[in-house]
This record gives sequence, C-alpha cells and structure tokens, in this order.
Amino acid sequence: MSAPVFSTLGCRLNAYETEAMKELAGSVGLDNAVVVNTCAVTAEAVRKARQEIRRLRRENPGARLIVTGCAAQTEPETFSAMDEVDAVIGNTEKMQPETWRGMAADFIGRTEAVQVDDIMSVTETAGHLIDGFGTRSRAYVQVQNGCDHRCTFCIIPYGRGNSRSVPAGVVVEQIKRLVGKGFNEVVLTGVDLTSWGADLPAEPKLGDLVMRILKLVPDLPRLRISSIDSIEVDENLMQAIATETRLMPHLHLSLQHGDDLILKRMKRRHLRDDAIRFAEEARRLRPDMTFGADIIAGFPTESAAAFENSLKLVEECHLTWLHVFPYSPRQGTPAARMPQVNGKDIKARAARLRAAGEARVAAHLEEQQGRTHRVLMENPRMGRTEQFTEVVFGADREEGAIVDATVTGVKGHQLTVA
Repeated sequence: MSAPVFSTLGCRLNAYETEAMKELAGSVGLDNAVVVNTCAVTAEAVRKARQEIRRLRRENPGARLIVTGCAAQTEPETFSAMDEVDAVIGNTEKMQPETWRGMAADFIGRTEAVQVDDIMSVTETAGHLIDGFGTRSRAYVQVQNGCDHRCTFCIIPYGRGNSRSVPAGVVVEQIKRLVGKGFNEVVLTGVDLTSWGADLPAEPKLGDLVMRILKLVPDLPRLRISSIDSIEVDENLMQAIATETRLMPHLHLSLQHGDDLILKRMKRRHLRDDAIRFAEEARRLRPDMTFGADIIAGFPTESAAAFENSLKLVEECHLTWLHVFPYSPRQGTPAARMPQVNGKDIKARAARLRAAGEARVAAHLEEQQGRTHRVLMENPRMGRTEQFTEVVFGADREEGAIVDATVTGVKGHQLTVA
C-alpha cells in the first residue's frame, strides 16, 4: 500500500485542483496510483504531458496511471491510446467524489477507462474547499472556472468549458475559515477571473466580490487577485485599487500582444491604447502598483513592426514580471490555419521580449533600495513584498508572519535585507 503520486503541469488553477484531488483520493483510500494533471495551453505542453507520463510509468511500473486535466479533456484519445495509461478522466470528473470512489476499486474496467464528458454542458462550479496549499502563509481560492471568449490561439475553453462562478457567499465563508486557520494572504484564482459573476443572479462584477470580501472579512490582512483581462475591469475594482490597502498592488494582465492588427486577429477585446490607459490609471490610483503580463511572440502574420509594438508595450505599460510565450499552433484553433511565422524568428523575438522583461525587473529591484516593505514570510528566510517581489533575509523569521523589512541590496531577482 502506498499513497498516490500526483504530478501537476501548467497553471496555478491546476495546482489548486491537484490539492482537491489529493483530498478526494485520500477520502476513498486510493493507493498505488499515479495521477498526472495535464495542461493544454500549447502543443509543447501536451508533448511534455506525454513525456511526464512515460517517465512516471518507468518509475512506477506497478501503479495505476490516471491522466486528467485540460489536455485529457481536449484530446482524451491521445492519452487513452498510450500503453502507459490506465484511465483518462475529464476536468469535471476529476472534481467529483464518485469518480475517485470508482478509481479506488481494485479494477478499472476498460469500459470506464475514459471518463470525459462534454465540458460545454457544465453550468456550475463548486467552491472546492481547499484550506490553502503551497505554503502556510498564502492560500488560493478558486472563484471561477471556464471561459466564454474564443481567442483564436486558445484551446483552453474546450478544456475548461464556459465561464462558471462560485457564489460570493461561498467564497466569503471559505476565506473566513482560511483566516481562522492563520493564513495572512488569500489569492483569488480562475481561468477568466474578470468574468466572475456574469452567470450569477444580478450579474455582480469581480470588484463587487473584492469589496464584499474586504468588508466581511476584516481580519484578512492581504487579498491578491491573479491574472485579469484589463478591458473587463469594473468601477468597483478600480475603486478597491484606489482605496483598499489590503488589496495587493500587483496585477497580472492578460495582454498577449501590443499591435492592434494582431490583437484583432487574436480576437482579443482590447487595443494597445486600452492596455496603456488601464496601466496608467491603475498606477495613478495606486502609485506602488506593479504589473505582470502574458505576451505571445511570433503569432501568425506578426511582422517585424508588429513585434516592435509588443516590445514597446513593456515600457509603455511599465510591465515588470513578463510571461513570454513563443507561439506554437494548437490543432483545432483558427490561428493554426493562419500564415505562420518562421520558427527562428519566433525564438529570437521571444528572447528579445524576455531581455526587455529582465531589464524591467532589474530597474524595479533597484528602485526598492532603501525602501521598507511589508513582507509575507513564505519560509524562514524568504518572503514576498506586496508587489510580489521576493525578499531574502539573513536571519530566520516566523513562517507565515508579515514583517517590516528595509531593503539593503539585490541578489539576482531577489531583494536582500540584513
């Protein structure tokens, strides 16, 4: 008898859901199993999933190997055809207790080896009550799943389904419980976070949820929101940015590109000027605001001039933490049928974007010299500022505590204090 092995690929939401699966699997006594929670965001992600499955099979020859996640949802036949795989379960099924009760049985029959239903038929998202994971300092709360948009490069809606929101009351109660357990920071997560509420009665906005949490959970020291679509940000969220110091001054923006024609071909809902205006307004309301961003290099038809517009956006929006994605076609998406950019050009452009990001990180770190920050300790020697910058300490601090620290230096991508 041995505890199941879990491997997570891809986004923070996947990591959250892995924790939920661990609890579900543990509650039914699943043992001698390997569970791979896959990502489908790029063709490379699917390739890595297959590679991980083969590796885990070699390391665990006698275990049952179960594949789930977005890649399992979008192309179950790919994984069910692998000799290493015993079962494939979809993104809805992986969160259902009855699925794991079936997996805990002594035998997985071939008739139920693939359990992947139509994700588009799912209309509700349960608030999976995971009381924090990763560290004892920060907890993640899934408030939304799925996406109603159809960006031409993206396969994720077909892995996650349409947008579904967790009701505000469920979210607030979960956060109250997390604060009661000692967590000093809560992060709201979702696939398309700024669409939260559109499927709920009265159609509340994300800003309404943020204000409600901060009002009804006064003992929560820090609230953070993960990746957002800036064009969907509502007035209440801007108000929270301006007035609520417990809302952290760090936003990760789903920008994807800096050229208007490419943005239209991506089927995005904003133009470059919209992104610049949002960043300027957020920084005006909260001068210490920092931004991360997703940017794709080498999207089909991207000219050298179009790429330069993405490069300039790094400075124009004061972006600090870049996630650069070299474009790779996903079968079944409209962008895969568009004229493709040369692979060498894609690689070179991604490198230039990453270099621009490195320069912005260096400038941000240098600006912090001599400043005092409130740092949430993730372990005895490392914590993060409100802007999510890592800080390394010379002596132990209490894990999970929020401490004041004055920056004395820079080491790599981290700030240092005495």
